[in-house]
Amino acid sequence: MAKLKTSISRRSFLKTTALAGGGMMIGFNWLLYSKSKQISAEDIPEEWFNLNAYLKIAEDGTITIMAPNPEFGQNVKTSLPMIVADELDVDWDNVVVEQAPFNTELYTRQFAGGSQSVRQGWNALRTAGATARQMLVNAAGKAWNLPASEITTEKGILKHPDGKTAGYGEMAAAASKMEIPETVDLKKAENFTIISTSKKNVELPAIVSGKPLFGLDYKIEGMQYATVAHPPAFGMRLKTIDDSEARKMPGITDIFTIQVYNEDYELNIFDTVTFNKLAVVVGNSTWQVIQAKKALKLEWEPFNEYTEKMNAFGNKSERTVPSGLESTAKHYEKMETRSNEPAKVLRKDGDPENAFKNAAKVIESTYTAPFLAHNAMEPINFFADVTENKAVLAGPLQAPQFTENTVAARLGMDKENIEIIMTRMGGGFGRRAYSHELVEAAVISQKIKNPVKLFYTREADMTYGIYRPAYHINFRAALDANNNLIAYHIRGGGIPESPIHENRFPAGAVDNYLAESWELNSNITIGAFRAPRSNFMGGSEQAFLDEVAIAAGKDPIDFRIELFEKAKNNPVGKDNDYDPERYMGVLKLVRQKSKWDSPRLDVHRGVAAYYCHNSYVAHVVNLKLENDKPVFDKIYSGVDCGIVINEDAAKNMVEGAITDGLGNVMFGKMSFEEGVPQSSNFYNYKMIRINEAPKDMEVHFVQNEVDPSGLGEPPFPPIFAAFTNAYSRAKNKRFYNHPILEEV
Repeated sequence: MAKLKTSISRRSFLKTTALAGGGMMIGFNWLLYSKSKQISAEDIPEEWFNLNAYLKIAEDGTITIMAPNPEFGQNVKTSLPMIVADELDVDWDNVVVEQAPFNTELYTRQFAGGSQSVRQGWNALRTAGATARQMLVNAAGKAWNLPASEITTEKGILKHPDGKTAGYGEMAAAASKMEIPETVDLKKAENFTIISTSKKNVELPAIVSGKPLFGLDYKIEGMQYATVAHPPAFGMRLKTIDDSEARKMPGITDIFTIQVYNEDYELNIFDTVTFNKLAVVVGNSTWQVIQAKKALKLEWEPFNEYTEKMNAFGNKSERTVPSGLESTAKHYEKMETRSNEPAKVLRKDGDPENAFKNAAKVIESTYTAPFLAHNAMEPINFFADVTENKAVLAGPLQAPQFTENTVAARLGMDKENIEIIMTRMGGGFGRRAYSHELVEAAVISQKIKNPVKLFYTREADMTYGIYRPAYHINFRAALDANNNLIAYHIRGGGIPESPIHENRFPAGAVDNYLAESWELNSNITIGAFRAPRSNFMGGSEQAFLDEVAIAAGKDPIDFRIELFEKAKNNPVGKDNDYDPERYMGVLKLVRQKSKWDSPRLDVHRGVAAYYCHNSYVAHVVNLKLENDKPVFDKIYSGVDCGIVINEDAAKNMVEGAITDGLGNVMFGKMSFEEGVPQSSNFYNYKMIRINEAPKDMEVHFVQNEVDPSGLGEPPFPPIFAAFTNAYSRAKNKRFYNHPILEEV
């Protein structure tokens, strides 16, 4: 049993718990769903006793867990409370969760992203539950005049060998007055009763019954509706606006322009904005506003190169935004040219130049990928009610903690007077971290002096920017006469960022290794996209390693394991950021489960494995060709994310990442002509359909007692490559350019 220190006072306990785990609990009001018990609003007790920042208990034994952070489908609203409930040792059916108010004083990581919620919350949440349990035990010991060490707990019941028992609720009032214990004992993994089981998504009843959960659902009496018009092309800005006809249309109350950020504002890491000057239409309904926007006569003009000031966590810099109207064809030409020029050396082991010169065989390939749009199912929206002394903002966003300072600066208002209400997000994975729409809504409400719901049409959302970058990477591998990998060289870049992670596999497994990087500037705005940079690196690196394995005449899994053995037993360099034993583990697991060593003649198979966001994932794709199109026979996954909290949620996350990744690698593309996005809705931005998605997926987790790590993003990158490798075998041709099916 692990023993963890708590803190010396209640105040510091609350604060340090928030500091350690402020990013773990997610969301807004919900009641836990179970087959045996439904808790209705009238059943919730009136009197509660606070035991710590995340936890309070009622006299009837009902447990409430506070939920500080956003939820966009990763299901942490179920998984994270399971951690507290297990250490508290309660009956899962007696748990309720409330939305904690947005409060950076108490919850210091109110942010959803980076697959970090469970990982960063693990110890703090366990400590919160275990500390409350110990306080209840101490209270019972004092009430019964018995040693606390003799009292045990089970499903919310305190017990003593002499027969005394009490429910947690009976001791809650006394426990809330107890001193915080200096140390608490945490359970061994073998004693978990809730963790590593499967619990239903607690919001499932509300989701399927259509109850208000999302930002688009948020309404108040008397609010108006607003939408914006932005330039049709990147590299352009608004010049003039003629709104004479639009103002005459029914229900329209105002039309004006706004600046999202002031000219001298220092942008923080999530203040990305594509078009700073926007035309705004305000009215009484969404339909009226959309029609009036169409009636606007807008004139646009090219902008000149300008400089943005940046302030990322105190690190100040400047970014030049180039002028010009960019096109996809020219993007690829520029990347190809730049890839042949000198690049920045990120890592160099051994003597790669000499190794390539003396190699028996050299394999070289180039992989490319286009810009990608996030296309969250819920379009961009935000509610704002800004008065002279207060601002109330409500909607879907991943980073309220970072947005608070931004909106305070833009409104000229103290942070203490700003309230941000977090709603469930209808998709995100990076897009809703860039919450310019919150600032836009706030500025609009401040100007019209009325509550407003800002919304984007799908077309406005898809053409606004903040895309996954376009990438280009060249790989070279050198084999000796015995088909051993003796040198590896990657030179990669993108528009406007590079995807290279120089310390990832196969770094550390090759004696002669070189990683080089370059970037090309652009006025097309980019941002975090599920597994940033890793999504392309995993897809290209693992596809290239398949080529190398074929050239070496080796089984693709054997070839990778051979390299991992080298990294384990005789590693090259000191900065390798992966554990080769765990990396091999997922490959061995998926090899066994997919019966890889028993070839099937009726399917084409591809394998890939990747490490990112602290977790390891391997996929095997079995596919067939029907009418020359790929059809998925079955997909197997091996995952090492440490201790799995909620097995159902974990499997759902992996399956969702697989489907999402397949859609992107097969179809995903945002292209441009003279700065104009060539896709604006789902009719011309192809996404995977139900009939194209895999019907049979089998997910297996490595069983260990390693602290849990990320899962939202790690399964995403390797599916790009597993598909590419399987499809290349099916077509007897290698594919290098995403989307793969467009290259056919």
